[in-house]
Amino acid sequence: MGRWGQVPVAIVTGGNSGIGRAAAVALARCGFDVGIVWHAEEERAKEAVLECEDEGVRAVARHADLEQVPGSDAVIDDLADELGGLDVLVNNAGANHRAAMVDETLAGWRRTIDVNLTGPVFCARAAARRMLARGGGGRIVFVTSVHEHAPLRRAAAYSAAKAGTGMAAKVMALELAGSGITVNAVAPGHIATPMTGKDGVAPESVSLPQIPLGRPGGPPEIASLVAWLASDAAAYVTGASIVADGGLLLAAADALQDAVEDRDTAGPRPAGQRGEVQ
Repeated sequence: MGRWGQVPVAIVTGGNSGIGRAAAVALARCGFDVGIVWHAEEERAKEAVLECEDEGVRAVARHADLEQVPGSDAVIDDLADELGGLDVLVNNAGANHRAAMVDETLAGWRRTIDVNLTGPVFCARAAARRMLARGGGGRIVFVTSVHEHAPLRRAAAYSAAKAGTGMAAKVMALELAGSGITVNAVAPGHIATPMTGKDGVAPESVSLPQIPLGRPGGPPEIASLVAWLASDAAAYVTGASIVADGGLLLAAADALQDAVEDRDTAGPRPAGQRGEVQ
């Protein structure tokens, strides 16, 4: 991918830590010049730039607060101008927020929606406009969450934002397909990142039996999927939301099954006595 004779350019929001940083480095390894958008921890942004540059590409970082829309989306054009174009946007930045719906505040709700839905969508709008202005072609990847697809207690705003982002991605995919721009989502499960309190932890060292694969995911595992969606190999994929969760969503009925079955007895109970949802 990339304009003829030029190095392709990718911008990654939230690119200074976790999945975003891993995605920035993965794209650098694929030969992309990389723009990193960061909100907090400037030192980590500088480290991410150096890690990308170690792959032999150009990398720059810019600060933006996605809660401030309109305004923060201007960082997309700023980085694209500096790097000489834009081929891929990875919308990774987000923020967790927990509150029971009956205890939710308007300020908490608005901030969560702005950071996880409004900000990313308007960054994607800026990227799409840029891609269209140069004649089309490009990739937009939203990093959402399994909670795009399944609710999370005490996280109505977060779940609603991720579901909304996933739907916005599908609408954009439909609208932009004719211009050769693909738009997809990656929906990670429990990943070893700052958001889950496992930053820098080796996923294989953590036992999570609630997940069928038995452990959290690692940021590079999600980043490799992002890099594939950004590649020419994924040119026929658009409007998809690809779940990468170690089988977490598949296990939704296990708690009920455990509650109604005695697994110490030999053999399954007859149909109608097992507690499956009919």
